Amino acid sequence: MYTVGLQSAADAFLLSSLKAQVALALLVLFILLCFGFGSQKDGAVDGAPVFLPGSHLLAITPFFRRRFEFLNDGFRKTGQTLFQFNMLRETVIVVSGESARKSFFANKHFDLTEGFKMLSGAIPVVKGVTSNLQTKRIAQIHKRLSSVQRNEHLSGLIAPILEDCRRVMETWGPSGTFDPFEKIYELLFQITVRSLSCEELADDPVQVARLKELYDTLDSGTTPATVLLPWLPGPSMLKKLWATKKIYDIVVRAIDERERSGTSKPDTLQMLLDEKDERLVIVGFILGLLVAGARATGTTASWLITYLGDHESKDEVTAEVEQLLANYVSPNVTHSLSQQLSSIPLEAWESETPVLDSLIRETLRIAQPHTAMRRNLGPDMTIDGKTIPSGAYVVYPFSDVHLNPDLYPDPWRFDPSREEATVPFGYVGWGGGEPHCLGQRLARLELKLVTSMMLLGFRYSLIDKKGEQLDTPPQPNWNDILLCRPEQGSCYLKHEKSVLSL
Repeated sequence: MYTVGLQSAADAFLLSSLKAQVALALLVLFILLCFGFGSQKDGAVDGAPVFLPGSHLLAITPFFRRRFEFLNDGFRKTGQTLFQFNMLRETVIVVSGESARKSFFANKHFDLTEGFKMLSGAIPVVKGVTSNLQTKRIAQIHKRLSSVQRNEHLSGLIAPILEDCRRVMETWGPSGTFDPFEKIYELLFQITVRSLSCEELADDPVQVARLKELYDTLDSGTTPATVLLPWLPGPSMLKKLWATKKIYDIVVRAIDERERSGTSKPDTLQMLLDEKDERLVIVGFILGLLVAGARATGTTASWLITYLGDHESKDEVTAEVEQLLANYVSPNVTHSLSQQLSSIPLEAWESETPVLDSLIRETLRIAQPHTAMRRNLGPDMTIDGKTIPSGAYVVYPFSDVHLNPDLYPDPWRFDPSREEATVPFGYVGWGGGEPHCLGQRLARLELKLVTSMMLLGFRYSLIDKKGEQLDTPPQPNWNDILLCRPEQGSCYLKHEKSVLSL
């Protein structure tokens, strides 16, 4: 799975001198430049989308660094709703508009798994575990994710998630200031480890922090070179290899510890073991879904709580959660806030929180910079009169619908009262077509629990780096394709505990 040579190379690089690292980086850049020119293919298919101007690899590297700008510039430069470019030997076609969106999400020959490979650079890549998976193993992972979201399992997660919230929020102190895109994201990472792995990891703050650090290394090490030339042992790739190996070791040790102990615990790992899944499926489930869940839900939670800082919806949603407490918790109970919230049943969280639902829906619209990726497995297809050849990658940016002023007037304004656009696939916050986000039921619950703890546990407002109150929240950065964070230092939360016991 990992050759001794590659692992040794990774360790050696990380211990090497700065001069050696720079020399290797320059070598990588030289190879990129040499391979990058002449990437536009000859003999274009009749009726094919227009090519994006610029034929060398450096011209398309912004696809990985500033994707939002890159795609918008592509539509502007070509003057078309569809355009294409080459990524080394691969054809990538970008589509937009209502009819293209409908064709993209409805086409059964456009494969999500194959398309995702082009973006899998920030996921731990372990052959047979998180990449090059057999169809059967992919189906098993999807099936297990559905099992995690059954009523009994989700109900059992409510109290542990709220306890994680209490413990992490207590570390913030009775009052202070913090960056929500750091602290809220850290909290959601903890909760994701709780929900999708095992107690051995979730109950160990040091291990959780270590896992987050390693996944952050994967994020920072995802470069055009590591995605386009994964076989090239450049500096970033070696760092990613090293981080992946460490993550793999942590997860495998936790599994081994559970199996040796012979104990049974009410967590996701136990469910996977009881189903007698292959070891590769268990490891792949945890490695892949930990980061996917933490990124998506962590981003949404950070923005949701930020938007509510001084928004008019804050009082309305607070009243909604207080009504849940009035309905399900005895007024004589003196338990902590987390214990009281854990008394609210799953059914109530899911069916009696329309304000929370609207807040989540609007946050996903405005602060999830997704670009859907598919691969046409054949035959050749047609979208808006343009040929999509078999084997081509097809890309649809969610900004085409979610930030479209014709569908959502003043699209950057946070407005939970908005109605979803009534055009086909007019809202794709949880994805479009098949499959939708398979973990959305768990994600919704996590978002509602964290938001409720924040609203009832603290008084807070938005301030800038000078400590002055912000009149409006910052704008999401759609070029940050993983976390959508605003400019660093542009927004902080000033908080003060409003209850005696979280």
